[in-house]
Amino acid sequence: MRRLFGVLLAAVVLFAVVFSGCISPGGEEKVTVTFLSTQLNPPEERAFVQEDLLKGFTSDTNIEVNFVPISYTDMVTRLEGEMQTGKVTIDVIGDLHGGMDYMASKGWLEDLSTMPKLEGRTFISTFEQYSYIRGQKAYVPWMSATYVMVVNKEAFQYLPEGLTEEDVMKGTDKWTYDALLQWAKNLKEAKGQPELGFPAGPKGLFVRFLHGYIYPSYTGYQAKEFDSPEAVEMWDYLKELWPYVHPSSTTWDAMADPLLKGEVLIAWDHTARIKNAIETKPDQFVVVPVPRGPKGRGFIVVLAGLAIPKGAPHKDEAWKLIDYLTKPDTQVKVLEKVGFFPTVEEASGKLPEGPLKILAEGVKAQASTEDALVVMIPNLGDKGGQFKEYYKQAFERIVLNNEDPATVTKEIKPDLIKLFEDVGVPVP
Repeated sequence: MRRLFGVLLAAVVLFAVVFSGCISPGGEEKVTVTFLSTQLNPPEERAFVQEDLLKGFTSDTNIEVNFVPISYTDMVTRLEGEMQTGKVTIDVIGDLHGGMDYMASKGWLEDLSTMPKLEGRTFISTFEQYSYIRGQKAYVPWMSATYVMVVNKEAFQYLPEGLTEEDVMKGTDKWTYDALLQWAKNLKEAKGQPELGFPAGPKGLFVRFLHGYIYPSYTGYQAKEFDSPEAVEMWDYLKELWPYVHPSSTTWDAMADPLLKGEVLIAWDHTARIKNAIETKPDQFVVVPVPRGPKGRGFIVVLAGLAIPKGAPHKDEAWKLIDYLTKPDTQVKVLEKVGFFPTVEEASGKLPEGPLKILAEGVKAQASTEDALVVMIPNLGDKGGQFKEYYKQAFERIVLNNEDPATVTKEIKPDLIKLFEDVGVPVP
């Protein structure tokens, strides 16, 4: 009788555990993965993650996900506290490259090179290289954003001699800043006005072109060689290019409207700010890599990754979530819903013909160029605004006011370098 009572009691306990959510009816332990992310935090993006994206994962795996939108500062504070106490509750971290670099430097992240291979996807090589930090695989590339050039197909009629449409589309070594200058000259001669445009208005992002594109393309650095002979050569180039840049560029904050209105045939801008032009006239425009300079093809990548903290309580389940979030189909869904670009090459093949495919293929082509010089926006906190201001000052004084580039850059450089010294981060 006592034995029968014991069996019944065990059955009651098992029933209670199953239906309290600790064990699934199939007898497997029900796991909840805690996912902290500095990305996809705005309300509409958060709703997409919680109500759509992660439900698909739970449906496939029976693993619940506790998605925790969080600021970078709060994430680091929480992770540091958990590392110090040895009681880690976080399973997956989603953050930008700069944050991953910091956390890896502290020894807080697992080396993911020991985890099973993620099948069915090829990570864009540039992103994959950046995910290795201090000799370990610190994170898996997750999402990206960048700045690109948009070309109205009409402009291809005026290519300079020796440069083909394929060179521009693929970003070959013939697609250079010198070639852009000659192309812009041809367009002005044929059209009677400058046909190249930049968002150099008060709220435009032209400063990102200066520090993240043309500076590294000529000097190999964003700030370290700010006043070098190569930098002077770059500023002399910009002075020569500017007569072929549409004069309204200094008033434009974004390039979609000038492209759609036919005011320019070639433009540079952030993908989000030219998206409307591509969506409105997908048959008229193509997205292409930026030109290369003497040191390579400098461009900014806003790269987010997925990492697992050391001591994560559900490491295997965390890897399953990373596997799901980087599958081509999932990456396409993220692009369609919130506009972040895939980090795997196969995703572009999953996109239907149309605007998003045009954008994604241009971004992929730029990231895949052999001479890529990938640039990350410096993490300067509240001094980021002053960082941008120094490049704006140099541009206005040298290009718009025709001051001597050697003199101007030597004056500005000490203050620029001091920003990095004050914050305690390396000069990029």
